[in-house]
Amino acid sequence: MSDVKSRHILTLLEILLQGGRFNYVELTTEEVAKKINKSQQAASKHLIELERDELIERHKKGRKFCIKITEKGFLEVQNLYTILKNTLESSKKMEFEGIVVSGMGEGAYYMSLEGYRKQFKEKLGYIPFPGTLNIKLTEKIFILTKKELIKYPSTFIEGFNDNIRTYGWVRCYHCIISKINNDLKFQEKNDATIKPIDGEIVILERTHYDETMLELISPIPLKEKLGLKIGEKIKLKLSL
Repeated sequence: MSDVKSRHILTLLEILLQGGRFNYVELTTEEVAKKINKSQQAASKHLIELERDELIERHKKGRKFCIKITEKGFLEVQNLYTILKNTLESSKKMEFEGIVVSGMGEGAYYMSLEGYRKQFKEKLGYIPFPGTLNIKLTEKIFILTKKELIKYPSTFIEGFNDNIRTYGWVRCYHCIISKINNDLKFQEKNDATIKPIDGEIVILERTHYDETMLELISPIPLKEKLGLKIGEKIKLKLSL
């Protein structure tokens, strides 16, 4: 278990930034307080506690202290860095659940446009089956997660102009699509139709749908292959 308390992290980092890894640095409690946005009393308490826990060494020099991080203190900072690094760099996974709903019929039209089809083939490796599978997100946690999705890397399909109108960009996020069905007898009889299928969540620059809707594409007819009906639930898994 780390000896570093959360309230001490900024103080330790500030000492490091001032050069306190290998050298003693001169700091007043007022200077430390200003850097960590705390009161002078709080900064003084932090330094006392860090010294008590043998995470820093300090010696009085006039109004200032000469402060240096100990080997133990530096190892604690390294441990925290490793935890943060592994967390931030690990594969990011997202999940969505929703129900199948009828669309507006626009998916088949857009999937037929050569400006999109050519890019889908080049960037996804396939031309999507005409139309999109429309999923309604019924829980707030999934609606909020959808708002975060745009921040992550995607396969970007550029918008284009066909001299009649301008079409917006499309962002594609690879996902694994599976049917949620708790009927074991159904699963035993229809195993081939309920195996997860690869596809893409598509986020369009221009859409008539609200934030509760997700559109999916795939090289195969998803509703048919997954045995889906309107109102049935599906799960989407993404590794970003």
